[in-house]
Amino acid sequence: MMIDPRARGRRWPVASLAFVALAGALVATSCAAEGVADPLGPAGSGAGTPDAGGDVTLDEPTAEASPDTALDTSFLDIAADKPGWDPDAACAATAAEAEVILKPVDIIWVVDNSASMAPAIDELTAGLNAFAAFIASQNLDYRVIMLSYRSKTNPITINGGTRYGVCIPPPLAGDDNCGNGPRFFQSSIDIRSTQPLEQFLGTLDQTAGYTNGEARGGEQWLGWLRPDATKTIVVVTDDNSRLSADQFEHFPGGQNPFNSLTLPPGILDPSRGGLFDGYVFHALYGWGSDIDPGVKCTYPDQTQPPSSGITYTDLVTRTGGTRAKICDCASAWQPFFDAVAKAVATTSELACEIPIPDQDAGAFDPKLVNVRIVGDAVTEELFKVDGPSACGPDGGWYYDDPAAPSSIVLCPVSCDLARSQVGVGKTGRIEVLFGCDSWVK
Repeated sequence: MMIDPRARGRRWPVASLAFVALAGALVATSCAAEGVADPLGPAGSGAGTPDAGGDVTLDEPTAEASPDTALDTSFLDIAADKPGWDPDAACAATAAEAEVILKPVDIIWVVDNSASMAPAIDELTAGLNAFAAFIASQNLDYRVIMLSYRSKTNPITINGGTRYGVCIPPPLAGDDNCGNGPRFFQSSIDIRSTQPLEQFLGTLDQTAGYTNGEARGGEQWLGWLRPDATKTIVVVTDDNSRLSADQFEHFPGGQNPFNSLTLPPGILDPSRGGLFDGYVFHALYGWGSDIDPGVKCTYPDQTQPPSSGITYTDLVTRTGGTRAKICDCASAWQPFFDAVAKAVATTSELACEIPIPDQDAGAFDPKLVNVRIVGDAVTEELFKVDGPSACGPDGGWYYDDPAAPSSIVLCPVSCDLARSQVGVGKTGRIEVLFGCDSWVK
């Protein structure tokens, strides 16, 4: 069987990263979510495994066996003249389909501890375990990070004011006292109604006024974030933020505009090294109109929350997040949980470093490897480049270690293409071909 180099560099019409090897053509208070689908089904079915007592068991992400699939190998039987290929020599290729490996996901909940938030906090406490169980069912490596005052008893008095704490039960929490667990981490911060975004930034970097033990501070939580994880931020409040959306993202760092405390740079400041790049913002808050962001929602008893939350509308809109109305009370929560969980799954990113699989027969030869991306509408053959510095607008791939390669790494352009075709809710795949000279640029 011959591979023709003319097949390379084209996008072919078409009819996840461990590997399944294939050979030739053989394949081995006064108290709804807006426009959301329910991935859990009625009453949150499928979100976890209820035991006899009705409790939810959080399953760890597990690899699912890939279904047997016949790969399109017709392109292997062509002959031509691209550099790096010998048009006069036949070669036998073995194909492997890459298992989809997704980047980790960090989900940061920021919950207002005002006394008026009691009904919302009760709903959050009751539903967060099922939310996490659905994320786990998608085989995602997830963490839930909670920024809110921790208290097992409510209401409580803090500095003379009535507050309402958050205590998430097991199995997500590590114990019956709302402790941290393997996938759950809580920084106990008394979140003020108009200051969630200020306290997010301040406690993130532990700046003056926001350290543990200070009135607006809490435990350091930056270390719970993973550099390679996608970031989801969820705010629950009945008020608006004093800090604007632009300030939250791009504040240069310095004195808080609203007091004498110190805030660090915004989450998209270059000094953060891309930690929050591509983040998605969701919120349950007091909005009441699809057209006018200044309109507040109305509770069933005809009262209204303190604010419509214009800043949160801005952040939801600019990041493509989802939102729900706090005035819808209990009926808002299941659709909101479902919509956020679905968004976390569908926006999870493919990891673009591919472990080199074992071959069915023969020793691995790093000079005889080729890679292609197969999507719904096109197939993209990728050429090999010398390393990350050789990646350009045409994409390509390279080895993690040319002397002793263990992984194939996609260049940024090719990585973006792969992410558009391969992953949760997508039908594309990455194929690695062994046995023919690598197509080099």
